[in-house]
Order: sequence, then structure tokens, then C-alpha cells
Amino acid sequence: MDNIITFEDFTKVDLRVGTIIEVNDFPEARQPAYQLTIDFGGLGLKKSSAQITTLYKKEELLNRQIVAVINFPKKQIGKFMSECLVLGAVDGKDVILLNPSNQVENGQIVS
Repeated sequence: MDNIITFEDFTKVDLRVGTIIEVNDFPEARQPAYQLTIDFGGLGLKKSSAQITTLYKKEELLNRQIVAVINFPKKQIGKFMSECLVLGAVDGKDVILLNPSNQVENGQIVS
């Protein structure tokens, strides 16, 4: 393991649970991706580009809770502004989304 961080480094990462409320194709992306709108409760709505098209259909993602990093700087991807990073386990080109095993309040802190 090359990139050892301190606990203080970890506490700077703001991980939250949100619910996907809108999914759109993202044909302009270099790699196949969806444009997601995610509800983080009191923290508001955030958009993200996610390369999760190999395992998930758009309709399967609606109302699904996910875990995301919400305190990265915004990132311009083509004409789309990504505001958070949806987390998943990567297996080649497949990404398996991380999510709570039980329904929790949107915006809930992950630690």
C-alpha cells in the first residue's frame, strides 16, 4: 500500500448517502456514462457523471440510494458539471455501486 493517509486526512472526505432521482444518458462522455441527479436531503441536489452503464439500466437506478463524496471541487465533463463522486467497487469496466443495506435519511454521514 503506497498511499497511506492519516485519520485527519480521512475526516476531510465528506461521504454522504443520497437517492438518485433522475438518470439521463450522457452521449457526449468519452466512456459510456449516465448523468445523475442525486438528492442529499438538507444538503440539496447534486449532479454526477457515473460510468455505471454496464451493470445498471436507467430505470434500475431511480430511487436507489448511493454513497458519494460531496466535497470535491466541481468538475467539468464536456458540457456537464459534475458536483459529487458516486462510489463503487471497480471490477474491470464494471462498477458496483456502494449503498447502505437499509434505507437511511438522505444526507446521512458515512464514516
